[in-house]
Amino acid sequence: MGVLYLIKPGELTLKGKNRKFFEDRLQATIHRKLEGIPYKITNRSGRMYLEVEEPFSTEVDRCLRTTPGISGFAPTIGCEKEPTQLVQEALALGRRMVSQRRGKRFKVEARREDKTFPLTSYEIACTLGAALQKEFPELIVDLYHPDWVLYVEIRDRGYLYVDNERGLRGLPTGTSGRGLLLLSGGIDSPVAGFLMGVRGMVIEAVYFHSPPYTGEQALKKVESLSECLAQVTGYLTLHVVPFAEVQVAIRDRGVLDESTLMNRAAMMKIASKIARQRQAHCLITGESLGQVASQTIESIGFTNRFSDIPVLRPLIGMDKEWIMEKAREIGTYEISILPYEDCCSLFSPPHPLTRPNPSILQRHWEDLMLNDILERAIERVDRRTFRYRKV
Repeated sequence: MGVLYLIKPGELTLKGKNRKFFEDRLQATIHRKLEGIPYKITNRSGRMYLEVEEPFSTEVDRCLRTTPGISGFAPTIGCEKEPTQLVQEALALGRRMVSQRRGKRFKVEARREDKTFPLTSYEIACTLGAALQKEFPELIVDLYHPDWVLYVEIRDRGYLYVDNERGLRGLPTGTSGRGLLLLSGGIDSPVAGFLMGVRGMVIEAVYFHSPPYTGEQALKKVESLSECLAQVTGYLTLHVVPFAEVQVAIRDRGVLDESTLMNRAAMMKIASKIARQRQAHCLITGESLGQVASQTIESIGFTNRFSDIPVLRPLIGMDKEWIMEKAREIGTYEISILPYEDCCSLFSPPHPLTRPNPSILQRHWEDLMLNDILERAIERVDRRTFRYRKV
């Protein structure tokens, strides 16, 4: 038996002449995630409709739940645009709700896109609500705190559903350019990558690995985070940069309390060059203003000099509590808190500089003479790709 999903594109409906571009990108992402599964998807009247056989419905649920550009979706019953047909299908759904003991309080929400239909939205809701109460006297109409809602949409056909699940919203992957995420093993950067992915950006990531100072477990943690992000965007390329030589040179040649900022500057310079090679339009970081020494406004101003492309900081105004809650929501928190230290924490000085003098720091940076070391690190980058994983 087949299942029909009604998909609400959300923000896509606000687009003008280029709306088809966004819709095509959304369908392309769904196709990539459902590759190998027989299904049919159509686009009409401001909605998308996906038909699939029942055994594949669990995978389709997961795909639609994790795909940017979808504001909501629901398994749906389609019927002829005729009042008696609507009543018949409404009673079938009501019978299911009663048998599943979903609660006695309900309401009907109707939307009449086809204005030629003889009943108004209000009249549709009243008609179906009355029919349900007549068939199931125990049901009570509650417009403010219902246990379940019967949704009705009158478009090219009549569509009825009860389990309206919220999607990620945002824009489809591939509609907002490409970005390179500076991905550490911490809590913040995966959340930053997720937020930009939901805004339609194709995400790649760069991780700075410092063996033997950081072990393989730290790298595996970052790989797990990359795989999590790939479940949203469909795929993700991770660039692993050997960074130990850079950090040792900064430690041996530089000023101790400046080392955090110098390491950060080196990361930005390397990431910027990788981004250019990969035709990315920007860097993405998990920085939040004032959270740590390298994230004061003075420190950000200094490290910003080392990127010749825009640097996006989606978490800049968020506090740690909000970021942690978002990490739990998207499934990265438990990975991020695994006790495997990254290169930043291991080489951090006891008292890092928080209010740097840009001209002094720039002179000290030039004194480090890191250009050849940075080039060697870029030449030795190891790349690996993570893809959407079916259940």
